[in-house]
Amino acid sequence: MEVILKEDVPKLGHRGDVIKVAEGYGRNYLLPRKLAIEATAANKSVIEQMKQAAVRRSAVEKADSEALSKQLETVTLSFHRKAGEKEHLFGSVTSSDIAEALVHKGFNIDRRKIQLSDPLKSLGEFDVPIRLHRDVTCRVKVVIEKEPEAA
Repeated sequence: MEVILKEDVPKLGHRGDVIKVAEGYGRNYLLPRKLAIEATAANKSVIEQMKQAAVRRSAVEKADSEALSKQLETVTLSFHRKAGEKEHLFGSVTSSDIAEALVHKGFNIDRRKIQLSDPLKSLGEFDVPIRLHRDVTCRVKVVIEKEPEAA
């Protein structure tokens, strides 16, 4: 089955691509979720117009992402957590924690854009990548310090 992607689908293709997929995958997953449409002659002409609009939109999004990336490069996030003897945290710092801290600094970044493979579970400084756009990835400095003990 040939379909035209309406959205970027991970490990499959980008918006506007014409690809061949299995009948069941196209009919049961891509089409009902409005991620793709069937590749007919009429739909191909509609997609050409969508592609041109997408190229313009992507250029604007990329420019915005690059500007935001320059601002985020200077940001340092600091967390205070309880830690054990070997600098191992009792909890962890997750992408949700980082997204929440960025909101407090004035940046509204979706937690799914924060490319943290595993939660941070030790004290120290970390560079956490944030994927703002397909071509734009920046790094935010995250510092995890030991929480001061109460006297």
